[in-house]
Amino acid sequence: MADRQRNAGSRDLPEVADTEDLGRELAATLGPGDLVILDGPLGAGKTALTRGLAAGLGVAGRVSSPTFIIARQHAPGTAGGTGLIHVDAYRLGGLDDLDALDLDTDLEDSVVVVEWGEGVVERLVDEYLIVRLRRDDDSETRHASWEWVNR
Repeated sequence: MADRQRNAGSRDLPEVADTEDLGRELAATLGPGDLVILDGPLGAGKTALTRGLAAGLGVAGRVSSPTFIIARQHAPGTAGGTGLIHVDAYRLGGLDDLDALDLDTDLEDSVVVVEWGEGVVERLVDEYLIVRLRRDDDSETRHASWEWVNR
């Protein structure tokens, strides 16, 4: 786990770029071994936040939703950098499916970001970052809150 200050917070995110910027900021607190759980309904900005996390970590390649393949691996952009594993847990059938992904091994040298993972992936680590994203019904504004949780 990264040995950095771990804060909680909340913020309004009026534009997609604001969501990506928050991801970049949160990436500064992350390192290999960290787990990020993203909670929020469809269209709340989970993949946009992950794009920002990836940019902040400097990973290689384009970040898109892993909905149909369950997990995408993004290599470090530089030698010795941190990779990112982006998982969509929505279709996971339970702990057996989670174990088949072997995420505990990926945590050794990557940040693992799991959409729809609350209640499933927490057991992988002693401490994780949960980011809750919401979207106003009557506007495009999203809201994010985040905190580090110790099991």
